[in-house]
Amino acid sequence: MHTEIYVTLYMAKNTMGTKLPRKLTEKMQIVGEQIKLARLRRNLSMAQVAERATCSELTLSRVEKGLPTVSIGIYLRVLYALQLDDDILLIAKEDPIGRGLQDLQLKRRERATKKV
Repeated sequence: MHTEIYVTLYMAKNTMGTKLPRKLTEKMQIVGEQIKLARLRRNLSMAQVAERATCSELTLSRVEKGLPTVSIGIYLRVLYALQLDDDILLIAKEDPIGRGLQDLQLKRRERATKKV
């Protein structure tokens, strides 16, 4: 029975919905590491941050590993507990590709003058 539960849990975590391209997985790990370093710089224990973020230490551990199966809401609560929640506003802030595309669409079209 224990084997069956383990297999079920293992299979649920390896579905296509939870797999990310390697590049994104690496970025998530960096985010997790940065969150962990922020906690350590503040000299806070995992228990303290987990309590402030209203999550378990296990979930906080998963955040600090950068696991993609943790909801973005949990990531936000952990950032809030570390007083880093404003950092979320930096996501897609600059968007040079989008701004470039927008600028291409802003070219003025010349219209012919109306004949009277």
